[in-house]
Amino acid sequence: MKNELTIQERFEKFHSENPKVYEILVRFAREAKQAGQKKLGVKLLVERARWELMFFTKTDDGFKINNSYTSRYARLIMDQEPDLKDFFELRKTLAA
Repeated sequence: MKNELTIQERFEKFHSENPKVYEILVRFAREAKQAGQKKLGVKLLVERARWELMFFTKTDDGFKINNSYTSRYARLIMDQEPDLKDFFELRKTLAA
């Protein structure tokens, strides 16, 4: 059996290889918050970021930002950016 990475491990690898994704998502979240948004779905920001990052992200799976990473980015941002704590709407994570 092939030793495959978990979704969390793949996310961490992608995140370390593409720090600009995090920076852009944080910037877009702060713009939305400053415009009066109280809560936001991270998917909206990821779609906007895809356009901005279309040619500058490194991936192993061919996706510029894998949809499986969106909730992980939301949690990471809310954990690391005090002004964005509780900004994103979340569901319980089922995958490891």
